[in-house]
Amino acid sequence: MSAFLLNRLLQSIVLLVIVSIIGFTVLNLMPGGPLAQFGLDPGMTQKDVERLAAQLGLNRPLWMQYLDWAWRLLQGDWGHSFRDGSSVLTVIGRHLLATLLLMGTSTAFAIGVGAWIGIRGATHRYSLFDYCATVGAMVALSVPTFWFGLIGIYIFTLKLGWVPAGNMYTIGDGSILDYLHHLILPSLVLSLVHVAIWSRYMRTATLDALSQDFVKTARAKGVSERRILLKHVIGNALLPMITLAGMQLPSILTGALVTETVFTWPGMGRLFLDSLGYSDYPVVMGLLIFSAILVLLGNLIADIVIATVDPRIRLA
Repeated sequence: MSAFLLNRLLQSIVLLVIVSIIGFTVLNLMPGGPLAQFGLDPGMTQKDVERLAAQLGLNRPLWMQYLDWAWRLLQGDWGHSFRDGSSVLTVIGRHLLATLLLMGTSTAFAIGVGAWIGIRGATHRYSLFDYCATVGAMVALSVPTFWFGLIGIYIFTLKLGWVPAGNMYTIGDGSILDYLHHLILPSLVLSLVHVAIWSRYMRTATLDALSQDFVKTARAKGVSERRILLKHVIGNALLPMITLAGMQLPSILTGALVTETVFTWPGMGRLFLDSLGYSDYPVVMGLLIFSAILVLLGNLIADIVIATVDPRIRLA
């Protein structure tokens, strides 16, 4: 087990370094570079920009800039925002809770509903429910997330008036019920695609478990279908879902970026787009690294859980 964990940890570190190199290079090669916003200031002359570049060390070779940035990152210095001078970690911390709340709610809903739809579709194969679930999943996977968001706002906010159109809370309120009221629509929109994915994978995994010999043996002994499903099938069908949960983190983060923009949700996705618009590269790079750490950590935890549940994985 120790060798397995060490191997996965080393792979994660290598991937994080590769992601940081690519991200740092792409951001610095973009038109205008990190000082693009200062060039738009009519009061800034070319000499002022060059002097600022020298002060920030941006006139050095790119590889030297990366090594300096990486070394400061390892020491806990993620840089400072160009917009207000705040620490990058402080800026991320202001928006982290909002994103985690949105992601956690939508993920819990997607897993619960998706697993139920998949299990029911497998146990009622080729029924009307199964066909409707298949069509619904194809639609959810084919339509962009922002379209669902706009349609949700139009129907449930403008027409029915059930939920707010955006933001995280009502100014002057801020109660738990108010937070939940604002959370309903964005979390449902973000979870739609993942409900479709979970339902398809869970249906396939359940069908595979139902075809195993131990299920046939249980049926031959007269065990009820309900007991077979609860005691033998669901547990085995959930094993591949653990890996899927880790793999879904990148798409959840991407979906959160779009959803937070549509619903003006003050999370890291909205912060990322705003920082790109302001050419606030320290914050953009910090968000990129922080998101990569979350994704790699999620996959590492999924690997540990699946290796604990199924020891055969440790030999892979």
